[in-house]
Amino acid sequence: MIGKTVVVIDSAAYLPQPVVEKFGLLVAPLSVELDGEQYLEGLDITADKFYGRLPSAKSVSTSQPAVGRFMELYLQASESGAEEILSIHIGSSISGTVQSARLASESSSVPVTVVDTGQASFAEGLCVLEGIEALAEGKSSAEAAARVVLASKAVGNTFVVKALDLARRGGRLVSGDDAPAGIPVLALTEEGMRVMGTATTLEEATDLMAKHLEQAAREAGDRRLRVGVGHGAAPEIAAALQARIVGIEGVDEVIEYVVGPSVGAHTGAGTAGAVYLARPVVV
Repeated sequence: MIGKTVVVIDSAAYLPQPVVEKFGLLVAPLSVELDGEQYLEGLDITADKFYGRLPSAKSVSTSQPAVGRFMELYLQASESGAEEILSIHIGSSISGTVQSARLASESSSVPVTVVDTGQASFAEGLCVLEGIEALAEGKSSAEAAARVVLASKAVGNTFVVKALDLARRGGRLVSGDDAPAGIPVLALTEEGMRVMGTATTLEEATDLMAKHLEQAAREAGDRRLRVGVGHGAAPEIAAALQARIVGIEGVDEVIEYVVGPSVGAHTGAGTAGAVYLARPVVV
């Protein structure tokens, strides 16, 4: 609990466990279904086990937390003495999680402010961190929610998908017939997916992503970047990228995360990249 407010999040934010424990966050797990068997993210299945089973899975799907799960968490918050609940979640255009939270909030005995970040994975996590820190500064739930919304509009990213071969055969990307191919380095923007460049080696991929971060740091001016570096079954790429990012002027903090089942089910194995936010967030 932060002051008299409990923060409820979902598992797709991929916040480090020490942060969850420090601020007493309550986490609603999304579900992933593999070949008809359903698992709760972070409880019944780890990221490693998920990616280990993914290549042989005939069917994979995900679903939002049930309304009942949120009702339980809101009750838990109330019984712990909370006077308010700030519920921050994965984008409603991506998942039905926000809808479940809003339905559950109608029966909560304490006021619940539900915030749609419009984001997923650690981009969502960066938004949650802004809300947490606003509360820790003594801001109201409404003020914290407003900061989350501002952050959601300012989060940037750069990443590669399905790029496991970048870390194989001496770091050179190969296609099925061993001919050189290219993996696009991407950024998801308000205008849609943008190709930042094409890489044929691990070094090229990390260089393109690092340059994207360098540009973001320059554009931030006097503000500093909080950066999340993560991967889904591609630790080599993430490690190479992190080594580049820590030396960029203007980067204030780098947080490691792993893309779990609820997002990995859609991106597949081999995703790696960075999300970032210039702080303090401004209008």
